[in-house]
Amino acid sequence: MKIAIWGNELTAWATAGALAETGNDIYFVSNSQIKDPVTLMGSSIRNEPGLRDLICDEFEHKRIRFAQTRTALGLQVHIISMNPNEFDSAREIVEKLAGKAEGPLLIINQSHFGVGSTEQLQALLNIRKKQHVVYLAENISEGEALERIRNPKSMILGSNDYQATLEIESLFKAFSSQLENLYVMTPTEAEFTKLSIIGMLALRIGYINELANLGEQLGVDIDVIRRAMGADPRIGRHHLAPGCGFGGNTFPQTLDSLAQLLSEKNESTLMHTVLQENEKQKELPFRKLWQHYKADLHDRKIAIWGASFKPGSASLDAAPSLKVIDAIVAQQAEVRIHDPEALENVHHHYHDNPYVKIINGKYDALKNVDALLLLTEWPEYWSPDFEVMLKQMKTPVIIDGRNVYNREKIESLGFTYYAIGK
Repeated sequence: MKIAIWGNELTAWATAGALAETGNDIYFVSNSQIKDPVTLMGSSIRNEPGLRDLICDEFEHKRIRFAQTRTALGLQVHIISMNPNEFDSAREIVEKLAGKAEGPLLIINQSHFGVGSTEQLQALLNIRKKQHVVYLAENISEGEALERIRNPKSMILGSNDYQATLEIESLFKAFSSQLENLYVMTPTEAEFTKLSIIGMLALRIGYINELANLGEQLGVDIDVIRRAMGADPRIGRHHLAPGCGFGGNTFPQTLDSLAQLLSEKNESTLMHTVLQENEKQKELPFRKLWQHYKADLHDRKIAIWGASFKPGSASLDAAPSLKVIDAIVAQQAEVRIHDPEALENVHHHYHDNPYVKIINGKYDALKNVDALLLLTEWPEYWSPDFEVMLKQMKTPVIIDGRNVYNREKIESLGFTYYAIGK
């Protein structure tokens, strides 16, 4: 099948690669002068595990190729995988398709434009000519995007047309071996379902962070509390890990869309509060550092392990590290940053700041520092050589923003240790 893919998000590239390797001819729409797919991806996308090699291989075998807009408009099947704030661009694309096509069209909207957006796009097309827009809720996560597309556990499809539904099921049949549930509903219901899922995850994260902060004041260990909570089958263990806040590209944007919808329709401030509290949570490691040094960080050296917003990703989008780094730099303290994947993006973000040092080795980042802040729980940080750390650090202070370490063990080695809710 010949398919045009519109957008430069992770979902667009991962979908293009997955569909190409299962025999489809993919036309990646780009009017950019850049014709190197790796460059066009951007660093956070090309660092997605397995994606760069897959895309390069599919381009080499010409199963993916770049296409100008005028070429793509002649195809019958289109996938729109764009950023939530690009709805106007998506509307323009559909308007052009409506003006060009004389026969059937199938447009798959994978973007989080908000509830009702797919119906708005559908209104631009002629149903009598079998021109349809369906909503397919993407379920990818940075760090495991290809795995989520290749082996989805469930799919949420918003479609008002039986034939369009059959075409989608046929197109994604290659990825259905582990599919447990396919939910077909109206596009508006599917969009609302996606928002509802994101909102529930955010509520769980926000709630456990609130409990962790309260537990710290009460002198209780949040790890004990969350394990007991998670053992209750009505609750479960997922998304009950306290930390220094969530980030990412589409996750916060989607939450903001839900917050606005709740505010407009119900005058509810629930999601706005979750987002506001999450921003405060991002500052927590800095506040602990600030308190430890009694508000005097001038001329100190601070190491940071983990800058990306989550392990498995190079993205700094809304990452807690940015708030922490900015706060430390504002005190004229040096920040020595290590991250397995995100250093290129850190350099790009802080390239002219003399207080920010990019360090390639995690232990080298600790040289003569006054504290270590662990902000992203990359696997390589979980079992470090603590003896080497003690030798490298000027002052053995660890502020664990992800509750990776065991307090009793860390303190027995001679570290001063701060965590979230402990």
